[in-house]
Amino acid sequence: MAEPIRHGGNLREAARRYSIAPGDWLDLSTGINPRGYPVPPVPPDAWRRLPEDGDGLAECAARYYGAPAALPVAGSQAAIRALPPLLRRGAVGVAPLTYAEYAPAFERAGHRVMPLDVSMRELPAGLDHVMVANPNNPTAERIARVVLLHWHAQLAARGGTLVIDEAFADADSDPGTSLAGETAREGLVVLRSVGKFFGLAGIRAGFVLAAAPLRDALADALGAWTVSGPARHAVQAAFDDRDWQLAARAQLRLDSERLAALIESHGFDAHATPLFAWFRTPDAAALQDALAKRGIWTRLFDRADMTPSLRIGLPGSEGDWARLARALAESVA
Repeated sequence: MAEPIRHGGNLREAARRYSIAPGDWLDLSTGINPRGYPVPPVPPDAWRRLPEDGDGLAECAARYYGAPAALPVAGSQAAIRALPPLLRRGAVGVAPLTYAEYAPAFERAGHRVMPLDVSMRELPAGLDHVMVANPNNPTAERIARVVLLHWHAQLAARGGTLVIDEAFADADSDPGTSLAGETAREGLVVLRSVGKFFGLAGIRAGFVLAAAPLRDALADALGAWTVSGPARHAVQAAFDDRDWQLAARAQLRLDSERLAALIESHGFDAHATPLFAWFRTPDAAALQDALAKRGIWTRLFDRADMTPSLRIGLPGSEGDWARLARALAESVA
């Protein structure tokens, strides 16, 4: 049996392991905005009626992302599971350290997964598809737009597909790094998530940006009512609230710099997106354990073939910042 895929946010597991009540934890194991969007009251009909595709959500998302069209899905995770069977079977390039769901999803659909070196410009001749996160989770590495477009051209010429997971892209202040606006091209798919930047992971909503044939095939595979009525209400409100988005991006930029500086003050080399910081250390497991004993949960990456590393999300209050700073100082010492 395959080893279960681990994710951040598994706080109940941590609570059982360390015998600390869930309410006493500071959960920094995910890359979710701790100051999430304040969703306005949900209209009663959103609870009582079946969701309707004609409510304008897809069009609202296309405007927000600057994309030709958008397909609402129950979080980008649903698309990651459903997309591989729709693509021609072949070799798929996936970075060795990235979101853990990519490789198993393609393998289940009969594809052969190969390690992808994201620093190269020319893709190997035998590669049919590429699945990347931009920025990458957890390494925070970014792939330049010109490189991604060059990869797409190479794959499209082979009848292949480039799938880009932009789950953490909303927090970046420069929308020009996204390929959302290019998704009318055959063989290019962009996945977007509402959970990270907007801090609404619990509503399970995301979008697939792709040319009509693949978008329609995915909609058929997923079936009706993939996004609930209350979630559709929350997403449209969040996408229309430009003032909140501008203020959130500015705050996240400051918080990200603060978190990276805190980590680097203890001698680590931090790599950050606006929503988390990541760093390598041979003592990552011991550091995670020491922080956990102090009620702070982080995300450990401990593959046998690479240096262990730790990802830490953003505290949401000054009290949380002080608690993290104190716990880090004690744990490192």
